[in-house]
Formats: sequence, structure tokens, C-alpha cells
Amino acid sequence: MPILIKTYRTVTSVLEPAVIGLLYWRQRQGREDRTRLGERRGYPSRQRPKGHLIWVHGASIGETLSLLPVVERLTQRGLSVVVTSGTRTSAALIARRLPPGAVHQFVPVDVPRYIRRFLDHWRPDLALVAESEIWPNTVFALDERHIPLVMVNGRMSDRSFQRWQKLPRIIGTLLERFALCLAQTSDDAVRLARLGAPRVLVSGNLKFDSPPPPADPRVVAHLSGLIAGRPVWLAASTHPGEENAIIAVHRALAQRHPHLLTIIAPRHPHRGPEVAALAERAGLRASQRSNGIHPDRATDVYVADTVGEMGLFFRLSPIVLMGGTLAPIGGHNPIEPAKLGAAILHGPHVHSATEIYEAIGKARGALMVKDSASLARAVSELLGNAALTRDMARAAADAVQALGGAVDRTMQSIEPFIVQAKLGARR
Repeated sequence: MPILIKTYRTVTSVLEPAVIGLLYWRQRQGREDRTRLGERRGYPSRQRPKGHLIWVHGASIGETLSLLPVVERLTQRGLSVVVTSGTRTSAALIARRLPPGAVHQFVPVDVPRYIRRFLDHWRPDLALVAESEIWPNTVFALDERHIPLVMVNGRMSDRSFQRWQKLPRIIGTLLERFALCLAQTSDDAVRLARLGAPRVLVSGNLKFDSPPPPADPRVVAHLSGLIAGRPVWLAASTHPGEENAIIAVHRALAQRHPHLLTIIAPRHPHRGPEVAALAERAGLRASQRSNGIHPDRATDVYVADTVGEMGLFFRLSPIVLMGGTLAPIGGHNPIEPAKLGAAILHGPHVHSATEIYEAIGKARGALMVKDSASLARAVSELLGNAALTRDMARAAADAVQALGGAVDRTMQSIEPFIVQAKLGARR
């Protein structure tokens, strides 16, 4: 075992009291659920169901939601599933959408005692982790108990690959303990194999198979009625720095498009007051969804700062700018608005979802903008040309549909492990 991994395992054990302090600090910051803080230390809040159980983990919202079709297939096979994630937002969303036979827990922090406590209670027959979640203590604990570990929807960006190449023994030691890595793309597969993963297959991106986020039809109809006749566009999953550009676009277009309504959904809903204040300082009238206020004819900027309602806002707007693309974040997943009939706009920073943006762009369902000026021109053109907006939306939806099938390929690949679980066998 490399010395750095040994050091990591020792340090995380010795500094356990500091980890507890960090958790309480995060709780005071609103980043941890006070009533479920014990789960982060491996204490269960639910009973383990009888029979065979699969542990499925996604770090946050996107990863967790992409796993839902796999979770549903597993429960349909008669297996119980414990789904873990690490953020309050993902927990709130996933709790509403899990099928019968699956429960949610917060993932324990990667401290040896916390992981042991978690595994002692849940006793999984198989562990599936999404994308690039590689926590050393968790990997070794599963390996020591002979619990197969499979990476699903695996990603290894070029940036991460370059970093890991500087630590080849560490990443190789960890990846060799994965029974299987299912990569999103051939590029991801090559990088994982070069870093030491012994068995890698390409299964595609599970997010293409994820169902679009739900919305209450009555709420959709009500808000659609309130904004009927108004030009509307949505900036989704925005980050600091992007909202200023979006507000500038609204101001630039307001005279050309009377009664324009700009909806801003910050990536982190707790930033709602901050975003509303930015709009107010720019001389615009803003209201926040979290305050229970609906947009009226005088509302310029509507801040969608609630959890679990993106399906509503994607259905309200025919034009969607994806956040994290104007700021150097890497771009958030445009699949959901594409499935719900929106024309997609994005900035130049899309390295976290290159394949998706390239596919939609090649089909002419998405348009790249570089700054607030080019964004204003694109929004204005789409607002003034309904036929172009419809054509882009249709192209985006078709491109996403054509890239589906990852769930079927994933289930076929993990079938041997499911058979082992049902037979009560271990690797």
C-alpha cells in the first residue's frame, strides 16, 4: 500500500474529533441536516430490510438523479437499495422520487470508523458508485469485506487524468480494487484503464436515460396563466458572476421585448436573496419563489430559489441558458431542459459535459454565447422567432433521445454481480 494512502487512513482516524467539529460547523452554515447529522458518522436512521441489498451512491443532485433508473431496475428485481448522497438538496429531491424498496441515507464521511459502522449495519452485497467518487477508506473497507465495487456512469476528465498521473501508485492501488468500471465515453474508458482500472467497459451516460424532472400539472397551468403573453427565458443553475450578465441582458432587451420576464434559478437556492438584491440594485423588480410570491405583470426577474421545482421552470420557458458555462465552472447538464422542449444556450465553459453539449450543438439544438452581449443577441433572436426556437428545441430533444440506452447496458454489465448477490455469494 502506498505510503500516502497509509498516511491518509491514519490521519482520518486521528482527526475524527476535528471531523465532528467540521460537521457541526457545516450544519450551522446550513450545509448539513441537523436531524440527520448522525448519518454522516455512519449511524443509520432506518432499519436494514431483509434479504439482499445494493448500496448505490451519487455525490450530489446530478449524479444521484442519474442513478434513479438503475435503482428502479434493481428494486424491480426484488433487491433492496440504500441510496446515499452528500448534499441536503440531493437528499430532499431523491426522497420524493425513490421507488418502493429503496431508502436514502447521507453518505458517511470517509473516516474508517464511520465507514465500518455504515457497512456493519447495511451489509451490502454490491456497491455502485457514480462517476468519479473514489474515497480511499471506503474503497479499502469494501475490498476487505469482499463486497464488489463497481463504478457506474464513470468519468475521468482530462484535467483529473493529468492530476492523477502525478500519483500513479495511489490511483492504481485504488482503481485495481474496483471489480468493474463502466465509463460514459471511450475517452473516459481509456483514461481509467491507463490509470490502472483492470476491467473497463463503455456503457454510455445514464443521464440521457433519466426521466425529466416532474412538475405538478396544476402548478404549471397556474403559473403559465400568470405569465401568458409575456416573453420568457430562464437562466438555470447559475453561479456568482453569471447573474450580473443575465440581469444586464434583461435590461438591454426590456424595451425591444415589452413585459419581458427573466427567470433565474441559482444552482444553490440559498443564494436567492443575493440574486434578488442584484436585480433590485439594477433597478429591476424582483421576487423570490421561496417567499411564496408569484410573478405578476410588474415582475422583471423571478428568482426560482426552491428545491425540486426545476421541472416546473423548464416547462414554463422555451429558452434556457445553462449556468456554469459563462463562469469557468464547466457547465451543468442540459439534458433535462432538452427533454422538456427548450432551446439551449450556453457559454464557452462546458468541459464537465463536453459530449452532451457537442451532440446537441451538432444537431443545432444549442447555441454557444461568449458574453452578455452575444447572449443578449441570441435571446432576442429566439424571443422574436418562435419557429427557430421550436426547431432548436426539437433538435435538442432528438439529440438526447438518440444517445439513450446506457441504463440497459449498465444493467447487462452488472448482471453477474446481481446473480452473485441473489445467490448470497461474495467476490
